Amino acid sequence: MKIDNNIEGYDSLGEDHIGTSSNTPLRLDAFKLSNEEKIEIIKDDVRHIMETLGLDLTDDSLNGTPNRVAKMFVKEIFGGLDPNKKPSASTFENKYKYGEMLVEKNITVYSTCEHHLLPIVGKAHVAYISNGTVVGLSKMNRIVDYYAKRPQVQERLTIQIVKELQDVLNTQDVACVIDAKHLCVNSRGIRDIESSTVTSEFGGKFKDKTVRREFLDYIKLDTKF
Repeated sequence: MKIDNNIEGYDSLGEDHIGTSSNTPLRLDAFKLSNEEKIEIIKDDVRHIMETLGLDLTDDSLNGTPNRVAKMFVKEIFGGLDPNKKPSASTFENKYKYGEMLVEKNITVYSTCEHHLLPIVGKAHVAYISNGTVVGLSKMNRIVDYYAKRPQVQERLTIQIVKELQDVLNTQDVACVIDAKHLCVNSRGIRDIESSTVTSEFGGKFKDKTVRREFLDYIKLDTKF
C-alpha cells in the first residue's frame, strides 16, 4: 500500500490541532484482529520504541512496560474504538411529562489527542429536551466516556456525543459543551499550562439563543455537597 509521505503537511495539521472528519478515521479492516492479537502486536511495537530510545528493558522496572502499555491502549484509553463496548442506552417513556431541559454537567472527560497521543482532560456538560422519551442519567456519562476513549480531536468528540444522544432519544434537541486541557499544548510545543479549549454543539431547540442561554447558565451553577 502506497502512503503519501507529506510529512511537512501532516506535521502542520497536527501542530494546529485540526481534525479532518466528524467520524473517527477507521480502516475497513479495523476489527479483523482480536483484542488479544492487537495487544501482542502493540507490545512488540512499544518494546521497539523503548529500545530505540536506548532504554534497558532487562531492568525490572521497564520489563513489563510494553505489555502494560499494549493492554492499556486496547482495553482502556482506546477502548472506545471497540464497537462491542458501545453502551446500550435504553430509553423510557417520559410518564411524568417533564418538559424542560435536563442537564448533566461536569462529566469527567479523559481522552487522547490523535495528533500526539497525549491526554485531553476536562469536563463535558450535556443537555436534552425530551420529546416523549428519557434516558438514564448514567448512560449520558457512559456515552461521553465511550467516545472519549479513542484518539480524538475535541470538536469531533463534541459532535459525536450530540449525534449519539440524538439517535438514542429520537430528537434533535441535544446540546454539549466541553472544556478541556490538552497536554499536547500544556506540556509540549507552546507549553501553555493555563489555556483550555472550549467546544460546543447545539441541536434543535438549543440553536435558539434563549434556550442556549438557559443551558449555559445552568452549567455555571456551583454545585456543592
